[in-house]
Amino acid sequence: MTETVTPPETLRGDTRDDSRRDFLRTAVGTGFAAAVLPVVAQTEVRTDSVGLDVGEVMIDVAGFQLPAYRAAPSGKTGLPVILVVSEIFGVHEHIADVARRFAKLGYLAIAPELFVRQGDPSSYGEIDKLMAEIIRLTPDAQVLADLDACVAWAGRQGGDTRRLGITGFCWGGRITWLYAAHNPAVKAGVAWYGRLTGPVTPQNPRHPVDLAGELKAPVLGLYGGQDGGIPLSAVEQMKAALAAGSTRSAAAQASRFVVYPDAPHAFHADYRPSYRQADAQDGWRRCLDWLASHGAA
Repeated sequence: MTETVTPPETLRGDTRDDSRRDFLRTAVGTGFAAAVLPVVAQTEVRTDSVGLDVGEVMIDVAGFQLPAYRAAPSGKTGLPVILVVSEIFGVHEHIADVARRFAKLGYLAIAPELFVRQGDPSSYGEIDKLMAEIIRLTPDAQVLADLDACVAWAGRQGGDTRRLGITGFCWGGRITWLYAAHNPAVKAGVAWYGRLTGPVTPQNPRHPVDLAGELKAPVLGLYGGQDGGIPLSAVEQMKAALAAGSTRSAAAQASRFVVYPDAPHAFHADYRPSYRQADAQDGWRRCLDWLASHGAA
């Protein structure tokens, strides 16, 4: 259930109501959050939009207009759908780039701004304050309903929701596990260093470790052996939960972990010092293979 990768030599961020939505209409998918500035001088991967339809869309969620970044091959329909779930910093330039990478491979990619009701994460310069004032106040139930609305929107846009995948980073990695246990339409998930355990709160009543036996789709977990926030003991705890849940869930039995021994948290984030090129590239390849092998491509 777990594969440990021996890597080759390493190659080297609140406003309210209408004003908040006005800001996001001009900023979704651009720039970087204040809390992670300064970014590295040159991000490793920059994906152009040639041949793609890209940009912000507004997705109706029971009357609320949810901003999202969309990327898809121009003029194509019947595309597999991939949900791209951001870190705590929202849908910034890197997340939009990941969506374009998927679009270049033939996906309809949607990266929704899932914190928009609570505030604007890009404006926060302190991670602790961002966590306290936005992230911890964002209910899982709200997030799952927003993702459901994104899937419905994709279907109305000609996406093939029978080939539905989800991937997410950090906070979005945890959400990937939760969504794979929530929506039976999901074919596969790829969770990049998402938290597996945590305190129970009204906003976060259950965590991936509590939902292992309820998975509807197999999840590939990509984790760093040097992640200071997600110890390998948490990975082992999740493995045990998957094993225990495998009698109730074929998806639990099929889920896998890949651990990169020397990688820290956020090793895929090519705009941050935590980026590890070899591990990020290997993880991306595994991500694509996982989606394809489970019918989400």
